[in-house]
Amino acid sequence: MDVFDAVRVRRSVRAYDTTPVPKESLDKVLESGRLAPSASNFQPWKFIIVTDKAKRTELSKARYAGFLKESPVVIVGCGDRKGSPEWYAVDTTIALQNMVLTATEEGLGTCWIGSFDEDRVRSLLSIPDELSVVAMLSVGYPRKKLDLASMITGGRNRKALEDVVSYEEYGARR
Repeated sequence: MDVFDAVRVRRSVRAYDTTPVPKESLDKVLESGRLAPSASNFQPWKFIIVTDKAKRTELSKARYAGFLKESPVVIVGCGDRKGSPEWYAVDTTIALQNMVLTATEEGLGTCWIGSFDEDRVRSLLSIPDELSVVAMLSVGYPRKKLDLASMITGGRNRKALEDVVSYEEYGARR
């Protein structure tokens, strides 16, 4: 699978089967995050891998995150506010997106989680004060289920390229 194919087929997966994620696949996903570019090469990210069921259950108590309890892996992406005060969030999200695309290539499903109580996550995972929780990713093998939304809408609705791209100034077309 090439990168564009991974971008094209990636979906937000909110239902996972019980198959564990192989160490080799998880290591490849994490390595792709480590290799991400960052402002001034500060690499301000730290990743906490959560596989413990009790901790995943606690993380799942956030709004819109109930499926985290069944996801075999949750990656908590943190950014170092002191090491890169202006760019930690952007740099960490670039690294996490690399992970999403690599997971897709590995046949894994992911879902980006932005809904969480940072203080609760910080306490649960003993995250130091200089780090901010930027986002979390669920990772695992998608559970086969009937996708009624796709059946009704015909799949992912995406805006047309001409609706999101301007040339030289806002609103200008080719």
